[in-house]
Amino acid sequence: MCGIAGILGKDSNNSKIICAMLDVQQHRGPDAKALWDDAFITLGHNRLRIIDLSENANQPMVSICRRFTIVYNGEIYNYLEIKEQLKEHYNFKTNSDTEVVLAAYIQWGIAALQQLNGMFSFAIWDCQDHKLIAVRDRFGVKPFYYTIFQNQLFFSSEIKTLFTAGVPKFKNQKVWANYYVYGTYGMPNETFWENIHQLPASHYFEVYFDENLKYSNIKLQKWYDFANRIKKIVPSTVAELKLKYTALLNDAIQLRFKADVPLGMNVSGGLDSSTLINLVHENLSSQQSIEAFTFYSNNKEYDELPWVEEVIKTTSYPLNKVLFDYKEIPKLIDAVSWFQDEPFGGFPTLAYSLLFAAARKKGIKVILDGQGMDEAWAGYDYYFNNSNHVIQGLNSSPVRPEVLIESFRALAIKEEYERPFDNDLQNLQYRDLFYTKIPRALRFNDRISMMHSIELREPFLDYRLVELAFAQSETLKIQDGKSKWLLRDLVKKKLGDAIALAPKRALQIPQREWIANELSSYFNEKIELFAKLENIDEDKVREIWKDYLNGNQDNSFYLWQWINSISVL
Repeated sequence: MCGIAGILGKDSNNSKIICAMLDVQQHRGPDAKALWDDAFITLGHNRLRIIDLSENANQPMVSICRRFTIVYNGEIYNYLEIKEQLKEHYNFKTNSDTEVVLAAYIQWGIAALQQLNGMFSFAIWDCQDHKLIAVRDRFGVKPFYYTIFQNQLFFSSEIKTLFTAGVPKFKNQKVWANYYVYGTYGMPNETFWENIHQLPASHYFEVYFDENLKYSNIKLQKWYDFANRIKKIVPSTVAELKLKYTALLNDAIQLRFKADVPLGMNVSGGLDSSTLINLVHENLSSQQSIEAFTFYSNNKEYDELPWVEEVIKTTSYPLNKVLFDYKEIPKLIDAVSWFQDEPFGGFPTLAYSLLFAAARKKGIKVILDGQGMDEAWAGYDYYFNNSNHVIQGLNSSPVRPEVLIESFRALAIKEEYERPFDNDLQNLQYRDLFYTKIPRALRFNDRISMMHSIELREPFLDYRLVELAFAQSETLKIQDGKSKWLLRDLVKKKLGDAIALAPKRALQIPQREWIANELSSYFNEKIELFAKLENIDEDKVREIWKDYLNGNQDNSFYLWQWINSISVL
């Protein structure tokens, strides 16, 4: 896992600027830093060594023919299988997946993307055609940000990296207004900052540069058509489906064991995490080892330690329990906000920061995580209770737009999402996969893991698994009032009814209680700062905060929004 950066254009200071950009995102790859340039482009790379730890695999990497140069962030889990196909066409000099991506592009062009099973964002410069191609993976696991500034194209793995290059920092007023009014985080190409764009998941663009240093317009193109692939999946019997899905689960797990560094895994007491533990235990060879990490808050109403410990007992893996103490929260908010660049999830994201820090101290550089099952198998309560909310487990609106002055509130434009399917359930799942749940969770998780220079792998987001589960009928996803029905039925013999049939728990941390009690003074101070921001109604903010302290505590999402705004701005 790495950080990439580049400037398409020619300024005498570009090499110096790239060095500064790499310095600010060094946490993404502390093991090596390098740049490469020619008359048209300057490329930079921060490397976190995971596969092929030698210096030969450092980047930017130039092809044997010298025509192509790549900067790449990610992991291709089937790189050995692809390499086998290419070995007669390319004389490989390393054991890295980076060189496989480069060779695949040289051999197959943009069609090579269809062969890649993994998470990735990369840019390849073609010095013969003066062309830059930029690519992002199917679900947007790895980030890619870009902007046009002073007639040059800048790109990087983090937003702060672009600001370091001198790009102005202005709020994207529409995205901020939507955040407060609807609780959304922008469309797939947007960020919270004006003129800072992200390459959407499943997309790429090409830019041509001529001898006069003029470039063609950026035109986004989709390379992975998820909806069309789903519609081509042929229905099968339940028995056949279970066999196929189980085989894919095992293969997805096995592929993600490929690493030349120690492995760990995030665990909780839920169905998805317990399934991950079980699959790891079944598929990890006796020659490999793995450590489990979980956090707890010493609150019996929220902590999942009893469930975690029960599942871990079936393995020989050590369980690292990380205490999340409310006293650490003010300091964590400041630290994590710098790495996130944009508004992020609440206290759970802070807790994960401690978990990744604990893993890094033990020398672990790769963590497996259970993200993706809920979106594939319709696991959230709002899939079947007719709620318009995008947050699990709430009875009231998570946002309080009345704190905005009218002119600012009017800037909010409710997002309209593509509806490519003929039923509401799949359209909701599609929304969560490509517009809401998965994009924001992947952003939070990428930043919080890379904050501690750890690569995070999500085996349940293997596109083959997502496609197969997503394509199934509603009756296989929701039965007898329970979501993820077929998955639960598939694993209950292994995990037992207590875990397999347990309802989804929305939150593992007493965030609402801590805000109202132990952290009330801290929150009061920060809320006062929020109340004085431009476009905010001070009196309404104080009224709502007082109401919360008096017991109206069904949710605290809007309070986190206010605090988060102060820390990010």
